Amino acid sequence: MVAVAAALGVLLPLAACGGGDGGVPTINLYYPPEQNLQTVIDNCNEQAQGRYRIEYRVLPRGADDQRVQMVRRLAAGDRGMDVLGLDVTWTQEFASANWIRPWTGDARAEVERGTLAGPLESARYEDELFGAPKNTNVQLLWYRTDLVEQPPETWDDMIAQAQRLKEQGQPYQVLTMGAQYEGLVVFYNTLVASAGGQILNEDGTEAVFDEGAVRALEVLQRFATAGVTNASFTNALEDDVRLAFQSGNGAFQLNWPFVYPALQEGAPELADKVGWARYPGVDAGQPSRVTIGGVNLAVSRFSDHPDEAFEAALCIRDAENQKFSAINDGVPPTIESIYADPEMTEAYPMKDEILAELRDGATRPLTPAYQNVSTVLSVTLSPPSAIRPQETADELRRSVQDALESKGVLPG
Repeated sequence: MVAVAAALGVLLPLAACGGGDGGVPTINLYYPPEQNLQTVIDNCNEQAQGRYRIEYRVLPRGADDQRVQMVRRLAAGDRGMDVLGLDVTWTQEFASANWIRPWTGDARAEVERGTLAGPLESARYEDELFGAPKNTNVQLLWYRTDLVEQPPETWDDMIAQAQRLKEQGQPYQVLTMGAQYEGLVVFYNTLVASAGGQILNEDGTEAVFDEGAVRALEVLQRFATAGVTNASFTNALEDDVRLAFQSGNGAFQLNWPFVYPALQEGAPELADKVGWARYPGVDAGQPSRVTIGGVNLAVSRFSDHPDEAFEAALCIRDAENQKFSAINDGVPPTIESIYADPEMTEAYPMKDEILAELRDGATRPLTPAYQNVSTVLSVTLSPPSAIRPQETADELRRSVQDALESKGVLPG
Protein backbone atom coordinates (compact mmCIF):
# COMPACT_ATOMS: atom_id res chain seq x y z
CA MET A 1 0.00 0.00 0.00
CA VAL A 2 0.94 3.78 -0.62
CA ALA A 3 1.70 5.65 2.64
CA VAL A 4 -1.35 7.31 4.07
CA ALA A 5 -1.47 11.03 3.23
CA ALA A 6 -3.65 13.74 4.63
CA ALA A 7 -6.22 15.69 2.66
CA LEU A 8 -5.27 17.07 -0.73
CA GLY A 9 -3.50 20.41 -0.57
CA VAL A 10 -3.52 23.16 -3.16
CA LEU A 11 -2.92 21.63 -6.56
CA LEU A 12 0.05 23.08 -8.37
CA PRO A 13 0.29 22.98 -12.15
CA LEU A 14 1.91 19.84 -13.51
CA ALA A 15 3.56 21.62 -16.40
CA ALA A 16 7.20 22.01 -15.52
CA CYS A 17 10.45 23.26 -16.90
CA GLY A 18 14.06 22.81 -15.90
CA GLY A 19 14.92 26.46 -15.45
CA GLY A 20 13.97 29.04 -12.85
CA ASP A 21 13.83 32.77 -12.30
CA GLY A 22 17.12 34.47 -13.03
CA GLY A 23 18.82 31.22 -13.97
CA VAL A 24 18.15 29.53 -10.62
CA PRO A 25 17.53 25.82 -11.35
CA THR A 26 14.03 24.56 -10.66
CA ILE A 27 13.93 21.16 -8.99
CA ASN A 28 10.57 19.62 -9.79
CA LEU A 29 9.34 17.30 -7.05
CA TYR A 30 6.63 14.89 -8.22
CA TYR A 31 5.01 13.60 -5.08
CA PRO A 32 1.63 12.32 -3.84
CA PRO A 33 -0.78 14.74 -2.13
CA GLU A 34 0.48 15.65 1.34
CA GLN A 35 -1.25 18.62 2.92
CA ASN A 36 1.67 20.25 4.71
CA LEU A 37 4.53 19.22 2.45
CA GLN A 38 4.73 22.73 1.01
CA THR A 39 5.96 23.95 4.41
CA VAL A 40 8.82 21.43 4.21
CA ILE A 41 9.62 22.59 0.69
CA ASP A 42 9.60 26.24 1.79
CA ASN A 43 12.08 25.39 4.53
CA CYS A 44 14.34 23.55 2.08
CA ASN A 45 14.19 26.42 -0.40
CA GLU A 46 15.28 28.78 2.35
CA GLN A 47 18.20 26.48 3.20
CA ALA A 48 19.21 26.36 -0.48
CA GLN A 49 19.87 30.12 -0.34
CA GLY A 50 19.08 30.66 -3.99
CA ARG A 51 21.19 27.83 -5.44
CA TYR A 52 18.00 26.08 -6.60
CA ARG A 53 14.27 26.19 -5.97
CA ILE A 54 12.05 23.15 -5.36
CA GLU A 55 8.58 23.19 -6.93
CA TYR A 56 5.95 20.73 -5.66
CA ARG A 57 4.12 19.04 -8.54
CA VAL A 58 1.24 17.22 -6.87
CA LEU A 59 0.55 13.79 -8.29
CA PRO A 60 -2.97 12.33 -8.50
CA ARG A 61 -4.40 10.82 -5.33
CA GLY A 62 -4.69 7.26 -6.68
CA ALA A 63 -1.51 5.15 -6.63
CA ASP A 64 -2.18 3.67 -10.08
CA ASP A 65 -2.68 7.14 -11.56
CA GLN A 66 0.54 8.34 -9.93
CA ARG A 67 2.52 5.48 -11.39
CA VAL A 68 1.01 5.79 -14.86
CA GLN A 69 1.83 9.50 -15.05
CA MET A 70 5.45 8.99 -14.03
CA VAL A 71 5.98 5.90 -16.18
CA ARG A 72 4.71 7.64 -19.30
CA ARG A 73 6.83 10.71 -18.79
CA LEU A 74 9.99 8.83 -17.85
CA ALA A 75 9.59 6.42 -20.75
CA ALA A 76 9.60 9.49 -22.98
CA GLY A 77 12.80 10.78 -21.35
CA ASP A 78 11.06 13.81 -19.83
CA ARG A 79 13.75 16.20 -18.55
CA GLY A 80 11.27 18.20 -16.47
CA MET A 81 11.19 15.64 -13.67
CA ASP A 82 13.85 15.76 -10.98
CA VAL A 83 12.83 14.19 -7.65
CA LEU A 84 10.19 11.45 -7.64
CA GLY A 85 8.08 10.21 -4.73
CA LEU A 86 7.85 6.47 -5.40
CA ASP A 87 5.67 3.98 -3.61
CA VAL A 88 7.98 1.41 -2.01
CA THR A 89 6.79 -1.22 -4.50
CA TRP A 90 7.96 0.78 -7.55
CA THR A 91 11.61 1.41 -6.75
CA GLN A 92 12.93 -1.83 -8.29
CA GLU A 93 10.80 -1.36 -11.41
CA PHE A 94 12.04 2.19 -12.02
CA ALA A 95 15.65 1.20 -11.28
CA SER A 96 15.58 -1.77 -13.64
CA ALA A 97 14.20 0.48 -16.39
CA ASN A 98 17.16 2.84 -15.84
CA TRP A 99 14.82 5.74 -15.05
CA ILE A 100 16.37 6.70 -11.72
CA ARG A 101 19.91 7.28 -10.48
CA PRO A 102 21.63 5.33 -7.70
CA TRP A 103 22.51 7.07 -4.46
CA THR A 104 26.28 7.01 -4.01
CA GLY A 105 29.07 8.39 -1.84
CA ASP A 106 28.27 10.79 0.99
CA ALA A 107 24.64 11.14 -0.08
CA ARG A 108 24.08 7.40 0.23
CA ALA A 109 25.83 7.32 3.60
CA GLU A 110 23.58 10.09 4.85
CA VAL A 111 20.44 8.24 3.74
CA GLU A 112 21.55 5.01 5.37
CA ARG A 113 22.60 6.64 8.66
CA GLY A 114 19.96 5.85 11.28
CA THR A 115 17.32 4.71 8.79
CA LEU A 116 15.28 1.64 9.64
CA ALA A 117 16.32 -1.54 7.85
CA GLY A 118 12.95 -2.39 6.27
CA PRO A 119 12.47 0.93 4.47
CA LEU A 120 16.09 0.78 3.30
CA GLU A 121 15.58 -2.71 1.91
CA SER A 122 12.63 -1.46 -0.14
CA ALA A 123 14.88 1.19 -1.71
CA ARG A 124 17.60 -1.19 -2.94
CA TYR A 125 17.99 -2.93 -6.27
CA GLU A 126 20.89 -5.21 -7.22
CA ASP A 127 22.97 -4.10 -4.23
CA GLU A 128 22.61 -0.40 -5.04
CA LEU A 129 20.47 2.18 -3.26
CA PHE A 130 17.97 3.86 -5.58
CA GLY A 131 15.70 5.60 -3.11
CA ALA A 132 15.87 7.67 0.06
CA PRO A 133 13.05 6.49 2.37
CA LYS A 134 11.02 9.58 3.35
CA ASN A 135 8.23 7.94 5.31
CA THR A 136 6.99 4.48 6.13
CA ASN A 137 3.90 2.80 7.58
CA VAL A 138 2.58 -0.37 9.17
CA GLN A 139 -0.85 -1.61 10.17
CA LEU A 140 -1.79 -2.15 13.82
CA LEU A 141 -4.51 -4.06 15.65
CA TRP A 142 -7.14 -1.65 16.98
CA TYR A 143 -9.59 -3.12 19.50
CA ARG A 144 -12.45 -2.21 21.83
CA THR A 145 -11.13 -2.09 25.37
CA ASP A 146 -14.69 -2.34 26.75
CA LEU A 147 -15.13 -5.69 24.96
CA VAL A 148 -11.63 -7.18 24.93
CA GLU A 149 -9.60 -7.65 28.12
CA GLN A 150 -6.34 -8.57 26.40
CA PRO A 151 -5.57 -7.99 22.71
CA PRO A 152 -5.10 -11.30 20.87
CA GLU A 153 -1.57 -12.31 19.92
CA THR A 154 -2.59 -14.71 17.13
CA TRP A 155 -5.26 -14.95 14.47
CA ASP A 156 -6.68 -18.10 16.08
CA ASP A 157 -7.06 -16.22 19.36
CA MET A 158 -8.68 -13.22 17.67
CA ILE A 159 -11.17 -15.35 15.76
CA ALA A 160 -12.08 -17.23 18.95
CA GLN A 161 -12.58 -13.97 20.86
CA ALA A 162 -14.77 -12.57 18.09
CA GLN A 163 -16.89 -15.73 18.02
CA ARG A 164 -17.43 -15.54 21.80
CA LEU A 165 -18.51 -11.91 21.52
CA LYS A 166 -20.91 -12.87 18.75
CA GLU A 167 -22.47 -15.58 20.93
CA GLN A 168 -22.91 -12.99 23.69
CA GLY A 169 -24.71 -10.60 21.36
CA GLN A 170 -21.90 -8.04 21.57
CA PRO A 171 -20.17 -6.15 18.73
CA TYR A 172 -17.78 -8.77 17.42
CA GLN A 173 -16.64 -8.15 13.86
CA VAL A 174 -12.98 -8.30 12.80
CA LEU A 175 -12.73 -5.52 10.21
CA THR A 176 -9.98 -5.36 7.61
CA MET A 177 -9.40 -4.96 3.88
CA GLY A 178 -10.59 -7.84 1.68
CA ALA A 179 -11.35 -6.28 -1.70
CA GLN A 180 -9.54 -7.44 -4.83
CA TYR A 181 -6.75 -4.87 -4.75
CA GLU A 182 -3.37 -4.14 -3.16
CA GLY A 183 -4.82 -4.17 0.35
CA LEU A 184 -5.57 -7.89 0.03
CA VAL A 185 -2.02 -8.51 -1.20
CA VAL A 186 -0.65 -6.66 1.84
CA PHE A 187 -2.88 -8.77 4.11
CA TYR A 188 -1.59 -12.01 2.60
CA ASN A 189 2.03 -10.84 2.50
CA THR A 190 1.90 -10.09 6.24
CA LEU A 191 0.49 -13.56 6.94
CA VAL A 192 3.20 -15.20 4.82
CA ALA A 193 6.01 -13.30 6.54
CA SER A 194 4.48 -13.96 9.96
CA ALA A 195 4.40 -17.70 9.18
CA GLY A 196 8.07 -17.61 8.14
CA GLY A 197 7.21 -18.22 4.49
CA GLN A 198 8.27 -16.87 1.13
CA ILE A 199 6.38 -15.78 -1.96
CA LEU A 200 9.53 -15.27 -4.06
CA ASN A 201 13.14 -16.36 -3.62
CA GLU A 202 15.71 -13.88 -2.31
CA ASP A 203 16.63 -12.73 -5.83
CA GLY A 204 13.01 -12.07 -6.76
CA THR A 205 13.34 -14.31 -9.81
CA GLU A 206 11.44 -17.44 -8.77
CA ALA A 207 7.98 -18.06 -7.30
CA VAL A 208 8.36 -20.16 -4.14
CA PHE A 209 5.09 -20.39 -2.15
CA ASP A 210 6.53 -22.68 0.50
CA GLU A 211 4.93 -24.20 3.60
CA GLY A 212 4.70 -20.80 5.29
CA ALA A 213 2.84 -19.41 2.29
CA VAL A 214 0.42 -22.34 2.41
CA ARG A 215 -0.09 -21.80 6.15
CA ALA A 216 -0.92 -18.15 5.41
CA LEU A 217 -3.55 -19.27 2.90
CA GLU A 218 -5.06 -21.52 5.56
CA VAL A 219 -5.33 -18.63 8.01
CA LEU A 220 -6.82 -16.29 5.39
CA GLN A 221 -9.42 -18.85 4.31
CA ARG A 222 -10.34 -19.72 7.89
CA PHE A 223 -10.77 -16.06 8.81
CA ALA A 224 -13.00 -15.45 5.79
CA THR A 225 -15.30 -18.37 6.70
CA ALA A 226 -15.37 -18.07 10.51
CA GLY A 227 -18.44 -15.85 10.63
CA VAL A 228 -16.59 -12.89 12.14
CA THR A 229 -16.16 -10.59 9.13
CA ASN A 230 -18.28 -7.71 7.95
CA ALA A 231 -20.80 -8.55 5.21
CA SER A 232 -18.86 -6.27 2.85
CA PHE A 233 -15.44 -7.75 3.67
CA THR A 234 -14.73 -8.72 0.05
CA ASN A 235 -15.36 -5.13 -1.09
CA ALA A 236 -13.70 -3.32 1.80
CA LEU A 237 -10.94 -0.74 1.31
CA GLU A 238 -9.08 1.12 4.07
CA ASP A 239 -11.62 3.89 4.59
CA ASP A 240 -14.55 1.47 4.42
CA VAL A 241 -12.97 -0.44 7.29
CA ARG A 242 -12.41 2.74 9.29
CA LEU A 243 -16.01 3.85 8.89
CA ALA A 244 -17.39 0.41 9.74
CA PHE A 245 -15.38 0.36 12.96
CA GLN A 246 -16.48 3.90 13.83
CA SER A 247 -20.10 2.79 13.44
CA GLY A 248 -19.61 0.59 16.51
CA ASN A 249 -20.05 -2.86 14.96
CA GLY A 250 -16.44 -3.96 15.14
CA ALA A 251 -14.54 -5.35 18.10
CA PHE A 252 -11.28 -5.42 16.12
CA GLN A 253 -9.85 -3.41 13.24
CA LEU A 254 -6.64 -4.10 11.30
CA ASN A 255 -5.64 -0.87 9.59
CA TRP A 256 -3.07 1.88 9.20
CA PRO A 257 -2.48 4.55 11.89
CA PHE A 258 -4.52 7.15 10.01
CA VAL A 259 -7.56 5.69 11.78
CA TYR A 260 -6.46 7.16 15.11
CA PRO A 261 -6.90 10.91 14.36
CA ALA A 262 -9.97 10.07 12.26
CA LEU A 263 -11.51 8.28 15.24
CA GLN A 264 -10.73 11.18 17.56
CA GLU A 265 -12.55 13.54 15.22
CA GLY A 266 -15.34 11.33 13.91
CA ALA A 267 -16.29 9.28 16.97
CA PRO A 268 -14.70 10.81 20.09
CA GLU A 269 -16.84 8.81 22.54
CA LEU A 270 -15.81 5.55 20.87
CA ALA A 271 -12.20 6.69 20.70
CA ASP A 272 -11.99 6.58 24.49
CA LYS A 273 -12.76 2.85 24.30
CA VAL A 274 -10.19 1.94 21.63
CA GLY A 275 -6.73 0.54 22.29
CA TRP A 276 -3.98 -0.63 19.96
CA ALA A 277 -1.52 -3.49 19.86
CA ARG A 278 0.86 -5.34 17.57
CA TYR A 279 -0.74 -7.00 14.57
CA PRO A 280 -1.63 -10.63 15.42
CA GLY A 281 0.80 -13.39 14.49
CA VAL A 282 0.13 -16.73 12.87
CA ASP A 283 1.69 -19.02 15.49
CA ALA A 284 1.78 -18.61 19.26
CA GLY A 285 5.10 -17.30 20.53
CA GLN A 286 6.08 -15.93 17.11
CA PRO A 287 5.48 -12.16 16.74
CA SER A 288 3.93 -10.99 13.51
CA ARG A 289 6.01 -9.51 10.72
CA VAL A 290 3.97 -6.70 9.26
CA THR A 291 4.14 -5.40 5.69
CA ILE A 292 5.55 -1.87 5.43
CA GLY A 293 4.29 0.91 3.20
CA GLY A 294 5.86 4.25 2.48
CA VAL A 295 7.48 6.52 -0.08
CA ASN A 296 11.06 6.56 -1.38
CA LEU A 297 12.58 9.66 -2.93
CA ALA A 298 14.39 8.97 -6.19
CA VAL A 299 16.27 11.20 -8.62
CA SER A 300 15.31 10.95 -12.28
CA ARG A 301 17.93 9.72 -14.73
CA PHE A 302 16.83 12.55 -17.06
CA SER A 303 17.17 15.44 -14.59
CA ASP A 304 19.30 18.33 -15.85
CA HIS A 305 20.25 19.11 -12.24
CA PRO A 306 21.04 15.81 -10.51
CA ASP A 307 23.38 17.25 -7.87
CA GLU A 308 20.78 19.78 -6.75
CA ALA A 309 18.07 17.10 -6.94
CA PHE A 310 19.95 14.80 -4.57
CA GLU A 311 20.55 17.69 -2.19
CA ALA A 312 16.88 18.68 -2.30
CA ALA A 313 15.77 15.12 -1.60
CA LEU A 314 18.12 14.89 1.39
CA CYS A 315 16.61 18.05 2.82
CA ILE A 316 13.01 16.93 2.32
CA ARG A 317 13.65 13.68 4.20
CA ASP A 318 16.02 14.92 6.91
CA ALA A 319 15.14 14.25 10.56
CA GLU A 320 13.55 17.61 11.31
CA ASN A 321 11.35 17.53 8.21
CA GLN A 322 10.38 13.90 8.73
CA LYS A 323 9.29 14.77 12.27
CA PHE A 324 7.26 17.72 10.97
CA SER A 325 5.54 15.54 8.35
CA ALA A 326 4.88 12.79 10.88
CA ILE A 327 3.21 15.16 13.34
CA ASN A 328 1.30 17.23 10.79
CA ASP A 329 0.50 14.75 8.02
CA GLY A 330 0.42 11.39 9.80
CA VAL A 331 3.26 9.75 7.86
CA PRO A 332 5.55 7.72 10.19
CA PRO A 333 9.28 8.51 9.94
CA THR A 334 11.96 6.20 8.55
CA ILE A 335 14.71 7.58 10.81
CA GLU A 336 14.55 5.57 14.03
CA SER A 337 15.75 8.26 16.44
CA ILE A 338 12.73 10.47 15.67
CA TYR A 339 10.46 8.07 17.57
CA ALA A 340 12.22 9.01 20.82
CA ASP A 341 11.49 12.73 20.34
CA PRO A 342 9.06 13.99 23.01
CA GLU A 343 7.08 15.92 20.38
CA MET A 344 6.07 12.61 18.79
CA THR A 345 4.23 11.36 21.88
CA GLU A 346 1.03 13.37 21.48
CA ALA A 347 0.66 12.75 17.74
CA TYR A 348 1.73 9.10 18.00
CA PRO A 349 0.68 7.58 21.32
CA MET A 350 1.07 4.23 19.56
CA LYS A 351 4.61 5.02 18.37
CA ASP A 352 6.20 2.19 20.40
CA GLU A 353 4.02 -0.40 18.67
CA ILE A 354 4.69 1.16 15.27
CA LEU A 355 8.43 1.15 15.87
CA ALA A 356 8.42 -2.44 17.17
CA GLU A 357 6.73 -3.60 13.96
CA LEU A 358 9.01 -1.51 11.77
CA ARG A 359 12.15 -3.00 13.33
CA ASP A 360 11.28 -6.41 11.90
CA GLY A 361 8.81 -5.37 9.21
CA ALA A 362 8.20 -7.30 6.01
CA THR A 363 8.67 -5.89 2.52
CA ARG A 364 6.45 -6.92 -0.34
CA PRO A 365 8.16 -9.09 -2.98
CA LEU A 366 11.10 -7.07 -4.29
CA THR A 367 11.01 -7.41 -8.05
CA PRO A 368 10.75 -5.07 -11.07
CA ALA A 369 7.67 -7.12 -12.02
CA TYR A 370 5.84 -6.34 -8.79
CA GLN A 371 2.82 -4.80 -10.54
CA ASN A 372 2.28 -8.05 -12.44
CA VAL A 373 2.83 -10.15 -9.31
CA SER A 374 0.40 -8.02 -7.30
CA THR A 375 -2.28 -8.32 -9.97
CA VAL A 376 -2.01 -12.11 -10.01
CA LEU A 377 -2.10 -12.31 -6.21
CA SER A 378 -5.13 -10.07 -5.78
CA VAL A 379 -7.13 -11.92 -8.45
CA THR A 380 -6.25 -15.39 -7.17
CA LEU A 381 -6.83 -14.59 -3.50
CA SER A 382 -10.27 -13.10 -4.14
CA PRO A 383 -12.60 -14.04 -2.62
CA PRO A 384 -10.62 -15.42 0.35
CA SER A 385 -13.44 -17.78 1.27
CA ALA A 386 -12.81 -19.74 -1.96
CA ILE A 387 -9.14 -20.41 -1.18
CA ARG A 388 -8.09 -24.08 -1.18
CA PRO A 389 -4.71 -23.70 0.49
CA GLN A 390 -2.48 -26.26 -1.23
CA GLU A 391 -4.22 -26.02 -4.61
CA THR A 392 -4.21 -22.22 -4.47
CA ALA A 393 -0.49 -22.22 -3.58
CA ASP A 394 0.24 -24.47 -6.57
CA GLU A 395 -1.79 -22.22 -8.83
CA LEU A 396 -0.03 -19.12 -7.52
CA ARG A 397 3.38 -20.69 -7.99
CA ARG A 398 2.64 -21.18 -11.69
CA SER A 399 0.87 -17.88 -12.38
CA VAL A 400 3.29 -15.71 -10.39
CA GLN A 401 6.23 -17.32 -12.20
CA ASP A 402 4.55 -16.38 -15.46
CA ALA A 403 4.05 -12.85 -14.10
CA LEU A 404 7.76 -12.62 -13.29
CA GLU A 405 8.48 -13.55 -16.88
CA SER A 406 5.76 -11.17 -18.14
CA LYS A 407 3.62 -13.97 -19.48
CA GLY A 408 -0.12 -13.62 -19.58
CA VAL A 409 -0.30 -10.39 -17.57
CA LEU A 410 -0.61 -6.92 -19.03
CA PRO A 411 1.76 -4.48 -17.32
CA GLY A 412 -0.05 -1.85 -15.22
